[in-house]
Amino acid sequence: MAFFGLFNKEKKEALDQGLSKTRESFFGKLKRAVVGKSKVDDEVLDQLEEILITSDVGVDTTLKIIERIEKRVSQDKYVNTDELNKILKEEITQLLEENKSGDVVNLNALPSTKPYVIMVVGVNGVGKTTTIGKLAYQFKKGGKEVLLGAADTFRAAAVDQLKIWSERVNVPIVEKGMGADPGSVAFDTLNSALARGSDVVIIDTAGRLHNKINLMNELTKIRQVMKKVIPDAPHEVLLVLDGSTGQNAFEQAKQFTAATDVTALAITKLDGTAKGGVVIGISDQFKIPVKYIGVGEKMEDLQLFDKKEFVESLFRD
Repeated sequence: MAFFGLFNKEKKEALDQGLSKTRESFFGKLKRAVVGKSKVDDEVLDQLEEILITSDVGVDTTLKIIERIEKRVSQDKYVNTDELNKILKEEITQLLEENKSGDVVNLNALPSTKPYVIMVVGVNGVGKTTTIGKLAYQFKKGGKEVLLGAADTFRAAAVDQLKIWSERVNVPIVEKGMGADPGSVAFDTLNSALARGSDVVIIDTAGRLHNKINLMNELTKIRQVMKKVIPDAPHEVLLVLDGSTGQNAFEQAKQFTAATDVTALAITKLDGTAKGGVVIGISDQFKIPVKYIGVGEKMEDLQLFDKKEFVESLFRD
């Protein structure tokens, strides 16, 4: 069975529903910007720039998109406002293409590495534990043996929450409670995974330490301990970001990419916000592929990110 499933009608509807606030906000502003205009001129481009920035696409990415559209307008000499949506859609898709976001959508099987070790990072409150639970559910649904490791031992709630998810999804967990050494938890989790023959290991880590140096040291230590058991672990470092926080998500991405080698992003809570443009900006600014997006509360609403479907949904009438 292909875990996470194919992109079917149900997933498309969930995506459309999840992005509805972003779509309504963005296109409401865009329609007002071009009303009464017959061509894309400097005034329309200035308004488009403001719309992209207020949609949390980010200043640098917005300027890049505007520059590309200006180039196309000057090449084509005359571009009417009806064509603006088409051009904008193409340029956003191209940006996501360049940053490899959504390429993982075709991976319907894990790499041959076994166990495949995912280290999950992110600040408290972004939906990190929920994302781990939903990942575990979908991997298990796809026929994989999953093991969780509770290495966020700085908060009792973090360990307890992960235990609740392990019970809910019915997957085993390695935990030593609050105050335990995180490296020791990671070490025991990987040894247990080898003994059990687990396919996937998902290890939670501390959401926030006293400062960036402490965070960097802690994540580095956990990685080094993992390598003592499985030399090429972790195979993936997944940074979870809350899409509804807009520009704060950029700052979190900056901190965690400085602290450790992040290889993939999961952007959650897109269903409760008009800030969905943050997916485009973060992908562009950090050159890290967006792998998962959260578009609802159901287990299946953590979706593998499909860049084409995402952009189609943003521009759907």
